[in-house]
Amino acid sequence: MDDFDVVVVGGGINGTGLARDLAGRGWRVLLAERDDLASHTSSASTKLVHGGLRYLETYEFSLVRKALQEREVLLRSAPHLIQPLRFVLPHAPHLRPAWMIRVGLFLYDHLARRELLPGSQGLRLAGSVYGAPLKPEFTRGFVYSDGWVDDARLVVLNAQDAQARGAEVLTRCAVTQAVRGKDGWQVTLQNGRQLRSRALVNAAGPWAERFLRDHTQGGNGQPLPARGLRLVKGSHIVVDQRFTHDHAYIFQNADGRIIFAIPYQERFTLIGTTDVELPEHEDPPSRATIADDEVAYLCEQASRYLAQSVKPTDVLWTYAGVRPLLDEGGSASAVTRDYLLEADKDGGAPLLNVWGGKLTTYRKLAEDGATQIGELLGDARKPWTAGTQLPGGDLSAHGVNIDAFAAELQAAYPHRAGVRRVARAYGSRACELLAAPTGAEIAPGLFESELRHLVEKEWAISADDVLWRRSKLGLHYTPQQREAVAAWFRTRS
Repeated sequence: MDDFDVVVVGGGINGTGLARDLAGRGWRVLLAERDDLASHTSSASTKLVHGGLRYLETYEFSLVRKALQEREVLLRSAPHLIQPLRFVLPHAPHLRPAWMIRVGLFLYDHLARRELLPGSQGLRLAGSVYGAPLKPEFTRGFVYSDGWVDDARLVVLNAQDAQARGAEVLTRCAVTQAVRGKDGWQVTLQNGRQLRSRALVNAAGPWAERFLRDHTQGGNGQPLPARGLRLVKGSHIVVDQRFTHDHAYIFQNADGRIIFAIPYQERFTLIGTTDVELPEHEDPPSRATIADDEVAYLCEQASRYLAQSVKPTDVLWTYAGVRPLLDEGGSASAVTRDYLLEADKDGGAPLLNVWGGKLTTYRKLAEDGATQIGELLGDARKPWTAGTQLPGGDLSAHGVNIDAFAAELQAAYPHRAGVRRVARAYGSRACELLAAPTGAEIAPGLFESELRHLVEKEWAISADDVLWRRSKLGLHYTPQQREAVAAWFRTRS
């Protein structure tokens, strides 16, 4: 039976972030994910690293400040995956007065120290490149800064760094039982492997409550108590690009919510998100899907602003995820996106439950959680991730300028397809990948060398893992090209 200090349940952004931080502090860590890394909520976000401008209206100043602080940290940690993005907010006078927006943007600029991103400003839309895609009645607006992230790859990078620092990372291997003793946990994995662990971290996201109910036992043989979560589905649509500039839009809706329209994958526009609360009795679906009324809602709201309307027949791709939110009452859109770390050792061996959270604050959540685990184990160890780059994040002379780095690589490989994509996906590690013998080109710009890397270094075992999570090449490929990737994987099985 193998011995560990900490077993982490869940391979989303919070679980991999915690495994990375714990391993970097010298703990013996095993992470177990029942499916693929980032296969659910953590690959279904709006792809933003942001403070949460709209949370100012609900007076969540602490959450916004924390998120704004983390925004700067993350931009430095993985500049190939996380890039600055400017947002245009067209002014709709009947929804919010201009003075209120100016006050909100002033707070947004000054709640946390800002070094990498420019501040907000007013914007004349009429006659500008940013007003051209909008209906003519929107003549003025505002522009402010946040960031964009490849969410699924961010999860993979955290898992890679955790492994490099000594953690064992298992995918497609659920924890089927965790029995709590006075001095440790007896953990059983899906493959029958038995483990001993001094502490357990429940970072199962939408399944955190269900994991405690169905797969844990206390000293009395009963499941451990769980906190109630509100499970809220957020859905997105992707259409052909509605604008060619590099800014995104934030649109205010008459129902008090907002949606984003974001330049996506160079040829598309990403529009989202919805907030649809799942019934209490409904378990979080393994593959959340968008409903027809959600598609209609996103199309209708975007068409209120965009000169070129968005119709359901324009939708090329959709995705949806289930967000686990703390149950505090109120509407789904108003429920806090902050996290709660619930540490407990009163009933025996240490347990840390992760409730809620958002992508932007995952590193801080992991830092706080790893500190609490150390305290529960009687050996507090220093935080270390705030100034440390993720794999591929060291662009040396280019700082956070991924475009300059990509241009340099393209010049070095002028006849190679997909160099810009590889640079953005792998950062400084792209140099090694591009220098390797390519092998056959399985689909446009996707060579055997990269597929082997994804299998051997990034836990990919299927075409879906590659096409829809570790890249978004599935959106660019024809059905025949996607099938060629699937056929390559079948030859390996």
